[in-house]
This record gives sequence, C-alpha cells and structure tokens, in this order.
Amino acid sequence: MMPGRPPARGRRTTGRKGDVRERAILDTCEALLAHKGYDAMTVGDVAQGAGITRGALYFYFGSKQEVVTALVARTVEHLWERSRATAQTDEPRQAIAAAMQRTVELWNEHGLVMRTAIDLSLTVPEIGELWKHTADLFIAAITAVLERAGIQAGTRPDQASAMARALCWMIERTFYHASQESRENLQEASETCEHIWLISAGLIT
Repeated sequence: MMPGRPPARGRRTTGRKGDVRERAILDTCEALLAHKGYDAMTVGDVAQGAGITRGALYFYFGSKQEVVTALVARTVEHLWERSRATAQTDEPRQAIAAAMQRTVELWNEHGLVMRTAIDLSLTVPEIGELWKHTADLFIAAITAVLERAGIQAGTRPDQASAMARALCWMIERTFYHASQESRENLQEASETCEHIWLISAGLIT
C-alpha cells in the first residue's frame, strides 16, 4: 500500500493555500534560521523581513514555533513529493538512485530547515510528529524497494521492514552531519548510503 502525504501543518487561521504573504513569512523564516538561528530569531524579525506588521503575521501564525513548524511542513512535503517515485519505480536500482539524488537536492537547498526539524523534533511535539510521519513514509518506500529486490517481507532483523527502518535513520543522521560540512561531503555521504542500501537489497556484494 502506498503511504499517504505528510499531514497538513497546523495553523490558527484558514488562509488560502499558496498565499503570497504566507510564502513570504516562511521564506523569511528560512533566511533568518541561517542568519540568526532559531533561538535568536523573533516574531518581530520574521514580520519585518516579510514586510508586514506583527499583527498581520499573527493572522497567519500564533507564534515563532508555529512559523517554524509550517516551514518544516512545507519542506518535508517537498521531500516526499520528490521521492515519491521510490515507491513506484519497478526497477530497484533506479528507485534507489532516484531517491538518493532527490534527497541530496533537497538537503542542498534546505539543509538548515531539515537540521532544525531534527533538533526540535524532541522538544516541539508538532515538529516531532511531522518528522516521525515523514520517516514512516520513507520507511514504507524503502521497504517496498527492498521487497521488490527480493528481500522477504517482515519485521525480523533480516527482513524488509526492519532493514528499511535502520536504513532510513542511518540516512537521516548521515545527511544531518554531512550537510553541515559541504556539498561535496553531502554527495559523498549520499553515495555511501546508496552503496549500503544496494548491499542491503542484495543488488551488489
């Protein structure tokens, strides 16, 4: 069964999807994460950067935490959309290569948001839920690839579901560290993860 989409982000109001002002708020938040970091960033900073008043920002989001949660939701939705082909491609090698390439692209573009999501996932319940759900989607996709490659379905250590879970969290942690260094390190990390995935699938020795 194909996993669903990431859950919609929580919001105080029901603004139109794709609202230009909302996008400006989230884009500003992402820029401020790079410039100031989550702890130093304020709602006032976000409002000023988006060219609106604090009151206008509160029409969309109730707090800095809500803004960051929405930014994480937008980013992981892109991650899932880019990697959906993993669970749909028939040929396992192509599926693995496509998934890793799309993951590299997103970490290159939004690595700071991804790291912020990981850092806050244990202390901000909404972000923790988003990140766990995203991981569950990828575990399901990796499981499907492993099963198509001939790995037995099941949850024992040598079966597809258990192997997929370990691969998912290995990839997350490897990309987390590599993205703090350089694009070259991120590409090398991706190639290593892809190699391990191929070995796990029995496609190379």
